[in-house]
Amino acid sequence: MIENSLTALMRTTTVPTGATTGTVQVVTPDRVPIQQCAVSGEVKGARNTRKETKTMTSKTNRHTRLARMASAIFVLTAAATSLPAQTLTKIVNFDGGDGYRPNAGLIQGTDGNLYGTTTSGGTNNYGTVFKIRTGGAALTTLHNFCSLSGCTDGYYPYAALVQATNGNLYGTTNSGGTNGGGTIFMIAAHSDRMTTVYNFCSQTGCADGEVPTAGLIQAANGDLYGTTSSGGADGDGTVFQLSLSGALTTIASFDGTDGASPNELVQASDGYLYGTTSSGGAFGYGTVFKISTGGALTLLYSFCSQETKACLDGSAPNGPLVEASDGDLYGTTLHGGAHGGGTIFRITPGTLTTLYSFCSQTGCTDGKWPCAGLIQATDGNLYGTTNSGEDYTYGTIFKITPDGTLTTLVTFGGTDGGGPLAAPVQDTNGDFYGTTWGGGSGFSGTVFNLSVGLGPLVKTLPLAGKAATPVGILGTDLTGATSVTFNGVAAVFSVESPTLITTTVPAGATTGTVQVVTPTGTLSSNVPFQVK
Repeated sequence: MIENSLTALMRTTTVPTGATTGTVQVVTPDRVPIQQCAVSGEVKGARNTRKETKTMTSKTNRHTRLARMASAIFVLTAAATSLPAQTLTKIVNFDGGDGYRPNAGLIQGTDGNLYGTTTSGGTNNYGTVFKIRTGGAALTTLHNFCSLSGCTDGYYPYAALVQATNGNLYGTTNSGGTNGGGTIFMIAAHSDRMTTVYNFCSQTGCADGEVPTAGLIQAANGDLYGTTSSGGADGDGTVFQLSLSGALTTIASFDGTDGASPNELVQASDGYLYGTTSSGGAFGYGTVFKISTGGALTLLYSFCSQETKACLDGSAPNGPLVEASDGDLYGTTLHGGAHGGGTIFRITPGTLTTLYSFCSQTGCTDGKWPCAGLIQATDGNLYGTTNSGEDYTYGTIFKITPDGTLTTLVTFGGTDGGGPLAAPVQDTNGDFYGTTWGGGSGFSGTVFNLSVGLGPLVKTLPLAGKAATPVGILGTDLTGATSVTFNGVAAVFSVESPTLITTTVPAGATTGTVQVVTPTGTLSSNVPFQVK
């Protein structure tokens, strides 16, 4: 029987001869280390005092943030539970050699495979890029970071990948590169060859930013956009624009008052980019902002504005926002809320509404500390994860309706994974796939599949465009397709493979659902295609 009292966690030891500075870990049959997600920036009581840190070198700032990312908590094993209709399957156990501690979620490529990163492990123990078939097994490592002398190819990839319309995969490392400030890299579509596209801290004082901990997005104009958690004109992070040819432009630098340590962006249907910062703002606890693709930044909300001590509206948002089908933006905060376990919120022009406060149930059986953002599935519900749960257990997968009714779908138990730091992704077969930072048979993290009974769908790449824009349509069994329509307007198309159709936006199309008629039925896109 596992004790749940604090004294059960207390064990004494002595520092062993030969030990060096680093993380202390305890591994027993009942106890496995997993990580609480990092917040890149001064969260508590910062009150915009960043300016006094100017004497600290950028290298020290970077190492401080990385040290926070490495902090771990110890947790007790609990039995995995799920609702009767849910089926959770562990499809990968990382063992260190093929990667260690996946921090980010997965993406589905046009070839039907899933792609992701691990923060460390691999041949050089500095992280990997991998791909995996949705059917399970057959994990292939595409790149081992720090393969070049001096780690000029970067190391520690913390964020998810994005596939651009040219077919290539793009991602970031938060360290390494020629200047030590992190990199943007590209994995070629057909050769799986890795190329460094940009080295951060290339400008004096790291004016171009450093330590990118968030992923990239491709906007409707075809360029990639992303953020750095530090650097820039005031040291509090940047928003940048990157052409597919590799030209980077810093379009905004945060100064603390408008936020600090920005997270991943999302482009909404109005054309603006929206995001959150983990700290800074009017109260030092993070913000919501919008920014035009040209760089005009507007502060929309500062967290901890409802109650300074308790932060009833949440604090320290750590993930991206998502635009739901109702046109509103939804997100999470890592801390704060009515019970201190973090929140789920909705933001409309001028108004933030807290939909749910975690730890609302006895023992926090509903989970706590949501590290990631949310996704909206084809059933209209929002899905996400928490990093921890009851008595510091291994975290949860949940769904929540847009009006705030939350259901815990899975409570991780350790052997099936633990401590998820990213939201799952809905594959075109209808199932969810995701990663856990810890747990699994090797305690090195897992890839999982979750089936909740949702049917197949299609996705578009990109998500927006004007008439004649080339579009890829991703699916699971597209062979024999007889029709493609954009909100009811027929398009000329070509079936390239069972997982990919190529087409162009037809003249006269308007914003709405993309549908593909196949021999087995009609498939609809998971989000409306935005016609610009």
